[in-house]
Amino acid sequence: MGERIYVTEIMNAPQEPDVSLARCRVPVGVTTQLHSLSVTEWYMIEVGTGVIEIDGAQAEVRPGDCLRIAPSQSQRITNTGEEDLIFMTLCQPRFVPECYRSLEEDL
Repeated sequence: MGERIYVTEIMNAPQEPDVSLARCRVPVGVTTQLHSLSVTEWYMIEVGTGVIEIDGAQAEVRPGDCLRIAPSQSQRITNTGEEDLIFMTLCQPRFVPECYRSLEEDL
C-alpha cells in the first residue's frame, strides 16, 4: 500500500546518530499510512493545512505548527487543503528504516 508521502532526506548520516532531518510532502486529499516510529519525531508544518492523528486524537495543523510525536505513538496525517502539505520532520535519534512500523494490514 505504501506510505503515501514523498520524503526528501536533508540530513541523515551514521556519523551523526543523534538526529536526522527530512522534508515531507503529502499531496492534496491524501492520508499517510498509519504507522509508529521507535524514535521521537517532530513535525514542523511549512505549507498547507491538514489533520494529524496521534494515538487516535486528531488536531488541525497549519503553517507554523510544531508537533511532538513520542516513540511508539500511532500517527498519520491528512492533507485537507487545496495545495501540497509540506512539513519538516526531525527525528531523535536519527531515523533508520528499522524505526518504522506500519500499523495497517497488508491488502
